[in-house]
Amino acid sequence: MNIARDDITGLVLAGGRGSRMGGVDKGLQLHRGVPLALHALQRLAPQVGRVAVNANRHLDAYAAFGVPVWPDALPDHPGPLAGFLAGITHAETPWLATVPCDSPNFPADLVERLAAAVAQRGAAIGMAVAIEAGEQRAQPVFCLMRCDLEASLRAFVAAGERKVERWARQHGCVEVPFDDASAFVNANTPAELQRLQG
Repeated sequence: MNIARDDITGLVLAGGRGSRMGGVDKGLQLHRGVPLALHALQRLAPQVGRVAVNANRHLDAYAAFGVPVWPDALPDHPGPLAGFLAGITHAETPWLATVPCDSPNFPADLVERLAAAVAQRGAAIGMAVAIEAGEQRAQPVFCLMRCDLEASLRAFVAAGERKVERWARQHGCVEVPFDDASAFVNANTPAELQRLQG
């Protein structure tokens, strides 16, 4: 089983509260003069067949990027799983790849490698793992999933669950190691965003 690039929708997750960023809309904060979410979108677009943004505020600003904007269907910003759910509900492809809006330097071969691992194992979900100082650290929002998992995900979130990894494990998630941990560095705070500028 091979997964064609055109069978994958890429989704930039920008629907969070941005609480550690002072409550601002994180995806619209500038990184080298360009909104963080637009950086992520431009890096993701060549890796997938089509792209969209998951956002819950300033929808017009995100729509100005020229891609569909899919808000959470669930109230109160319940986290990345709500973004996953928005993605697999709206995507017209068999697969959905997700990245967060605040990690502008994620690997240029992220989706290709996730897809290869998922295809090789016949898995329903692939998740990136960064190797740092010899240790593996899961990067759960860098994920490739089958869109037919919608019912499972909807039930999981309805039960009050919020952990991406716990849901992914239910579906035999394959973890894909990446050697360059710095590619997954994200900007959760103004200071971290400032460090990314270097």
